[in-house]
Amino acid sequence: MKKLLEKRFGEADAVLKAALVQCSDSIIRAADLIVKAYKNDHGVFLFGNGGSAADAQHVAGELNGRFLMERRPLKAQALVGDAATVTSIANDYGYEQIFAKQLRANAGAGDVAFGFTTSGNSKNVIKAFKTAREIDVKTIAMTGAGGGAIAELADVLIAVPSDHTPHIQEAGMVIYHCLCEQIEIALFGEGRG
Repeated sequence: MKKLLEKRFGEADAVLKAALVQCSDSIIRAADLIVKAYKNDHGVFLFGNGGSAADAQHVAGELNGRFLMERRPLKAQALVGDAATVTSIANDYGYEQIFAKQLRANAGAGDVAFGFTTSGNSKNVIKAFKTAREIDVKTIAMTGAGGGAIAELADVLIAVPSDHTPHIQEAGMVIYHCLCEQIEIALFGEGRG
C-alpha cells in the first residue's frame, strides 16, 4: 500500500509541476476573462459531468460565498444541480442539451461559460460551447492533455498535462482555487490568503 501511495503522490506532484509550467498563461487569461465579466455586471455559468459536475458546484460556491476574503457575492451558477431542469431537458431533448438549453435560457453576451471535461470530448459540454458562441458568451474549458474536441471551441483552454482522470481533477482543484484567489484580488484587493 505504501508503494502505491508513493507512486500516486509522486505522479500528482509531477502533474502539478508540469501544470504550473504549461497552464500558467491560460490560468491568468481565464481569471482576466472572469474579472472582466464581473466588472461589467455579468456572471459565470459552470458545468460538467460526474466529478466535473462537483468541480463546477465547488467553484460556484467559492464565487457565490467567498474563497479567502469577506466580500460581496459574485454571480456564478452551476448548471448541474437542478434535478428537475436537468432531467426534463434530458428527457425531452436528450442529454447533449442539458447545459446548452440552460445557457440559452440564462446567459447572455458578456457572461462566461466554464466547462469541465477531463477528456475534452463530453458531448453536452461541446454543445454548450457551441451555444455559447451563438449567444456571444465567452468560454473557458478545463480538460486533460490536449484538450480534446473542446479545444477548438474554447476562448481559453486550461489543459492539465495528464491523461489520468484523477490527476487531472487533482490539478484542476489547485488551478480553480488559484483562479478564485486571483479573481478576489483583482476585484477586491489583497486579502488574507
